[in-house]
Amino acid sequence: MHSTTQLIELGAIILGLGLLGAVAVRFSVSPIPLYLLAGLAFGSGGVLPLTTSEDFVSVGAEVGVILLLFTLGLEYTADELVTTMRTSAPVGLSDLALNAVPGVATALLLGWGPVAAVALGGITYVTSSGITAKVMGDLGRLGNRETPSVLSVLVFEDLTMAAYLPILTALLAGAGLLGGLFALLAAAVTIGLILFVALRHGDVVQRFVASPSREVLLLKVLGLTVLVAGLAQQLQVSAAVGAFLVGIALSGPLAHDARQLLSPLRDLFAAVFFVFFGLHTDPADLPPVAGIAALLAVVGVVTKLATGWVAARRAGVGPAGRLRAGTALVPRGEFSIVVAGLAVGAGTNPRLGPLAAAYVLILAVAGPLLARSADSLARAVAASGGGRRA
Repeated sequence: MHSTTQLIELGAIILGLGLLGAVAVRFSVSPIPLYLLAGLAFGSGGVLPLTTSEDFVSVGAEVGVILLLFTLGLEYTADELVTTMRTSAPVGLSDLALNAVPGVATALLLGWGPVAAVALGGITYVTSSGITAKVMGDLGRLGNRETPSVLSVLVFEDLTMAAYLPILTALLAGAGLLGGLFALLAAAVTIGLILFVALRHGDVVQRFVASPSREVLLLKVLGLTVLVAGLAQQLQVSAAVGAFLVGIALSGPLAHDARQLLSPLRDLFAAVFFVFFGLHTDPADLPPVAGIAALLAVVGVVTKLATGWVAARRAGVGPAGRLRAGTALVPRGEFSIVVAGLAVGAGTNPRLGPLAAAYVLILAVAGPLLARSADSLARAVAASGGGRRA
């Protein structure tokens, strides 16, 4: 009976996610807010709490984070990462200051303590690469002049998170500043080693993974990604970063094939991940933090607009393109939820999870809407005869 109930719940979850995804496609919005709402509805305090499938959802959530970061890593090569870090450092550092400080300051003002402040700073800092990439693709902006500026900011944020996550993990474990520094050193060594392998011996990795059989290729890539993610987590680097670096190590046609094979799995387990976070947030906890989340969201929109504007201006892009770049960076999503999930799991301030959920809900919806509005505004700017290319 237990097994039957579990199958019914799993089937209902997956079918429900499919229906929510269809709604998102119909209205051209990100499905992330809908998945979060589904988790809120079926979690503790929801309308119909799940009873038997939570273990599967928990494991599926971990796999979802790993696949999200792996497929993101497939978008870059090691050479591109090194070059981007050199050229985008000034904008990347200003992005960090503008967007992390509001979260840190808010947690400290609320008296949540330094560890919660570090966590909330990460939540408010990082853009959702998944939502941004989807919105830019849907709006046909991948070939725009401002797009490389947006991508450079996203890459810098991803690498910053690669250093940030081990420190946060150490702090959440109570290791203190010294433990955080050791974690950062371990992360730096691990990241440097993987980047070295990708730069110098990427062909060896690709020969090991490559196979004419799609089945064998799927099993090799998935197995290698999960294995490295687990080893990275064992070294206090975080499974997400390990998966990201595996993606970087693969390039060319192999990366294309891996992306095609794993994208359906990524979409499934990523949806499960967002549901999992919602399951662990009591809807009754959202109203008390809604005002703070809305205020942080307004600040987050302004600071990301400033980041995109500066990044595109440095690339010689006109005002309309700068506006498009800024709005593209507004959404928060997977990384913010990853950070919140780590913090909540470690038992930090109980209000942090609901605040993160409300914050991501607001900006995951507002970001794509602002991006569409920016495109209309860009056309208006062009029609006014501004004279410069957007």
